[in-house]
Amino acid sequence: MAASILDTVAGELDPAGTGSTLAHGTLVLVVPAAQLRGTVERLKAEFGFDLFLDVTAVDWPRDELRFEVVYHFYATTHRVRVRVKTRVPAADPTVDSLTFLYGSARFMERECHEMYGIAFRGNDDLRPILLYEGFKGHPLRKDYPKQQEQPLVPYRK
Repeated sequence: MAASILDTVAGELDPAGTGSTLAHGTLVLVVPAAQLRGTVERLKAEFGFDLFLDVTAVDWPRDELRFEVVYHFYATTHRVRVRVKTRVPAADPTVDSLTFLYGSARFMERECHEMYGIAFRGNDDLRPILLYEGFKGHPLRKDYPKQQEQPLVPYRK
């Protein structure tokens, strides 16, 4: 059953078969950033991927499209996962927010923004969630200096 739904999703969302693979039993779809929103809308509405698991990024500093933004979704009716990847350049690391489809995206996008500097167009609350206000830089980028000192934050009682 799981294999058939994954085959259907791959056939519908990547008819040419150029942007999909199967890795460890998870369908991986690679889509251009401009198609991300439409792809995820279809995953939810047509194929039942009703649970947004997480979003993160991978930093490829030498690539023209430096950041690979990676999403994971789960279909509770089919009990399968799908991974969606898209790439964005360092000059404008921006993708569409998924908050309009999944409320939980609000917090997960905040974390990805904070750690990698990825901006999520449509998420109006990208305040720090893990680090303190005033932290400089994005600590999961590969060019972040490990020995960098951060500004002192006064202790609040």
